[in-house]
Amino acid sequence: MGSPNQESAMTVDLRVPTRPDVAPIQRRTLRLLVATQIIGGIGVAIGISVGALLAARVAGVAVAGLAQSCGVVGAALLAVPVTRIMNGHGRRPGLVVAYLVGAVGAALVVLATVTGGVPLLFLGMLLFGGGTAANLQARYTAVDLAEPARRGRQLSLVVWATTIGSVAAPNFAALADGVTRGWGLPSLAGPFAFSAVAFGLAAVVLLLLLRPDPLLTARRLAAAEAGAPPVAGAAPAVGAGAAAVADAGTPVAGAAPAVAKTTPVARGAGMRAAWRVVRGRPAARLGIAAVAVGHLVMVAVMAMTPVRLGESHSDADVLRVVGIVLSVHIAGMYALSPVVGWLTDRLGRRAVILGGVGMLLAACAVAGTAGHHTPRLSIGLALLGLGWSATMVAGSTLLSEAVPAGVRPSVQGLSDLTMGLAGAGAAAASGFVMRVVGYPTLTLLAAIAVLPLLALALRRVPSTASVEEE
Repeated sequence: MGSPNQESAMTVDLRVPTRPDVAPIQRRTLRLLVATQIIGGIGVAIGISVGALLAARVAGVAVAGLAQSCGVVGAALLAVPVTRIMNGHGRRPGLVVAYLVGAVGAALVVLATVTGGVPLLFLGMLLFGGGTAANLQARYTAVDLAEPARRGRQLSLVVWATTIGSVAAPNFAALADGVTRGWGLPSLAGPFAFSAVAFGLAAVVLLLLLRPDPLLTARRLAAAEAGAPPVAGAAPAVGAGAAAVADAGTPVAGAAPAVAKTTPVARGAGMRAAWRVVRGRPAARLGIAAVAVGHLVMVAVMAMTPVRLGESHSDADVLRVVGIVLSVHIAGMYALSPVVGWLTDRLGRRAVILGGVGMLLAACAVAGTAGHHTPRLSIGLALLGLGWSATMVAGSTLLSEAVPAGVRPSVQGLSDLTMGLAGAGAAAASGFVMRVVGYPTLTLLAAIAVLPLLALALRRVPSTASVEEE
């Protein structure tokens, strides 16, 4: 027999929920997401911090970026089946599967380090992306049951929680490496062993405690408010009364008004349908471009920075130095995300995108001219993280507002896929660029890649207030 609280939660999951039911479920969900985001953030960051170094040691510097890109591709591609699982069965099984895939990938990387198997290393890095996919999907879980006036703050809380694990994790890399060497594992295998444990722990916690499922509860609540039969797992109709719950991606301020008619959510809309919608909306195109270009530049520069540091530091010092620099970078990415979100609402989406473009250009200039001066590299990587945060938050918000609610999940999936593939291409190319022409030229090319986004952002973007449901 479960505890009274567990039995009460299961009862809420089986009957039609009401607003009073939702508040305690949302508080419990947020606490759980914060905890698992810290654990998952440690798993992702501790592996990423040594990924390029490990790949360079096992497969050579030229393909170090390619190995890193496998993790980015894995996160992008795994978002498709994970989202499919969530659509049919809820958030809990989707998040659990993503974390378990990441744990298997981390274990395969450890095995590749022991055996020297390059193909196994690439496969492990590909599956390792499951941890990133889970961390990214958690932010949507945070707003499934959020009140409209609190969605931004509650999403930011989950994003900020990632910072705690992500910033601390790189500094644990040396400790993890030292501990696992005592177990007989080769150098640099230890951080991935710890990643496997962290992902597995996050999966178990979510499997046991994420009940009732927030997405399924939100669907039943939306269906009840719209007057439709509360079919478990079914997508609700979106009408004026249900929009506040079903349309979780729409911010309160500056959002398109809710429509009075009832419009079914297009659960089956695929990438082609999403692209057709995006192609006809300049604001949506700018949103996707901001997310993709910001991620491309961030990955290209960040992936090769540990290798750059390895050129001027001994093996005894490089993990400590890389940990400090990447901690500063990750803090720039996540720690100020609530501030970036507030500025996005206060100043406007396009203004923050332009600010992000400016920070990305400044980051490339500072890092590219830093030489082997570690403090300057740290400043460059901090600016790089801030630029990524601005383009990611403002671009995602603009994209969500620019498309109808019925196809919004598919369009967001298209954006995540585009972002992942752009980052993967950048990571793959960065190793070759680093080897042939060096780190300063790599940062110059990254800065050039920002210029098309700058031109697009300077164009006048039509207001999203005219967007209507289709």
